[in-house]
Amino acid sequence: MAEPSIFFEEVNERQGVFHRRAFLLGGFAGVGLLALGGRLAHLQLIETQRYEKLSASNQFNFKLMPPPRGLIVDRNGVVLATNRPNFRLMVARDKGSDPAATLKILANFVPLDDAKQVRLAKEIARAPKRAPVQILEDLTWEQFSAIDIRGPELPGVTADMGEVRVYPQGGAFTHVIGYVAKVNKDDIQPTGPNADPILLNPGFRIGKQGVEKSFDLDLRGKPGAQKVEVDANGREVRQDSAGDIPATPGKQIQLTLDADIQTRAMDVFGEESGAAVMMDCRSGDILCMFSGPSFDANRFVRGLTGAEYRQLAMYERKPLFNKALTATYPPGSTFKTMVALAALEAGYNPATVHVCNKAWAWGGRVWHCDEAHGAQDLKGAIATSCDIYFYQCALFVGPDRIAETARKFGLGEIFDIGIPGQKAGLVPDTAYKRRTFKKDPVWHPGETPSMGIGQGYTHLNPLQLCVMASRIANGQKALHPRLVQSVGGVERPRGSEFGDLPVNKDHLHFVREAMAAVTTGHGTAAAVADMGLGDVKMAGKTGTAQAFNYGGGRGAHGAVGEWRLRDHAWFIAFAPYDDPRYAISVLVEHGGFGAQAAAPRAREIMRVALLKDPEVRKRIEKPLPMPQLPPDANLGGDAPEGPTPIPGQPLAPIGPPQPPTPPVGTPT
Repeated sequence: MAEPSIFFEEVNERQGVFHRRAFLLGGFAGVGLLALGGRLAHLQLIETQRYEKLSASNQFNFKLMPPPRGLIVDRNGVVLATNRPNFRLMVARDKGSDPAATLKILANFVPLDDAKQVRLAKEIARAPKRAPVQILEDLTWEQFSAIDIRGPELPGVTADMGEVRVYPQGGAFTHVIGYVAKVNKDDIQPTGPNADPILLNPGFRIGKQGVEKSFDLDLRGKPGAQKVEVDANGREVRQDSAGDIPATPGKQIQLTLDADIQTRAMDVFGEESGAAVMMDCRSGDILCMFSGPSFDANRFVRGLTGAEYRQLAMYERKPLFNKALTATYPPGSTFKTMVALAALEAGYNPATVHVCNKAWAWGGRVWHCDEAHGAQDLKGAIATSCDIYFYQCALFVGPDRIAETARKFGLGEIFDIGIPGQKAGLVPDTAYKRRTFKKDPVWHPGETPSMGIGQGYTHLNPLQLCVMASRIANGQKALHPRLVQSVGGVERPRGSEFGDLPVNKDHLHFVREAMAAVTTGHGTAAAVADMGLGDVKMAGKTGTAQAFNYGGGRGAHGAVGEWRLRDHAWFIAFAPYDDPRYAISVLVEHGGFGAQAAAPRAREIMRVALLKDPEVRKRIEKPLPMPQLPPDANLGGDAPEGPTPIPGQPLAPIGPPQPPTPPVGTPT
């Protein structure tokens, strides 16, 4: 067999190809190793912080912490709305959990009836995974501890401590402050401040009425977070307080209201229906705005049952209705102040006399008055509230001038006081008649006398009448009411910064004197308006307004008969008369005669305001005169020369005390 031939050229060629491939593959491997090393160096050196955060996010999580809602306080710092801790129970839908079975177990420790379990099970099913749904709040310590100790056996169940809104003054401020309630899906809007789904967290509350609603964004604050360690399934293992993000509390709202005056208003109204509004007639600050009967806002925070809400909604005295702002009523004889002022501005002679015989025939009908007042001038007609005089006075002035003057004093106006729900009411004129009554657009002469006594189309609310009384008392400034004094420490504009009243000051002085006559002498409120504060007196005007029709209420001043048919009772006033500081309007819905139902309540509320005023107290608390002493009385403070003898007893010796005489037989 022939030996193979070896061609060195072929061997060399093959070896060359091998070496090239080896170098090429080695280069690729080197580049790969270099890239891998570079990537590892980049991850370990440059991206270290990022992956540390990602790792920590797997180990730690953050629980949303709702912020403490801002406080609401009165002008003196008395707390009207605050927060308190409460134990609450929450359930979240988790992997492998059965919310319905969990609720049945919880029913052994807390009150959960079958209907509530069904409703809560649906709510938990609709909630996002691991999003807690509040089951109960205000748990007792026994309930809280019984559930908390069984936490490992109840997946998805959390018993912790949160905060709940509380109103320490009960129902006195409910219509002004409003209340908060749990956020529901209807409250979440596509845009705006309520667009964030974070509000659905069980700890969040949203304002529903009054100041709580109007200043909800300021009161909310900013949420924080609590750092917790979690396991692979996202369940909480322990807390890491060092990593917590503190929440920012909401801003504090300070109102101009006075807690003492507001509480006194609630006391004097009792179960009566009506409203009381008081203003500082120098600054425009509202010191009292009460609507009764009221309700306890704390019940709304926890949630009313359907039966409880129906009872409030169907009660004929309407406790859910803010009668100080939202309701409007015929002002009755309180409106005569505007008729008198309009007449004076139009050149009416206040000495004009009309005779009241309790009936007055005009325009083909008979117009009535409560009693026969006899001959009256303008001042006397205001003091005695003579309807027949003001029928004729209104005819002299006409509806347009009366309406023009009334609007200068805030009647028919909506004021920016920071809370919603105001109704403008109506101050009618001929233009109103043309706009509203297309079939009968003419103002008939017979409609003017009714306007002259605050009846007919005229409808106003208690806030407007308080503004009117405040502007009359001030005599110069067109005061606007201010309810919110400051937000977060930033003061809001005062009510005295709106210019002057465009009326003759002498005419205002005349009306004030006539209102002073109402509470003295033969005035309609003379028997009930004395506050018992010495020379500090109150000026005012009574009013009795028909609520149904002329024959609605029976008896004197429509104060007898079915409650809803009785007349409304009004009283407006300011005090002290000679140095006005406070003005008030009081409405007693279906209360009958203003002097009997409204004036005594206004007097008691006004007393509180005056007794709290240091300058007024100086006028009231005068020092008693020194007792009269005989001319020869010893007034120098000299000590007597000797002791005064007492009849039948010897004088004690003067000098150092002597030792006692020893008994006989005692050794010395």
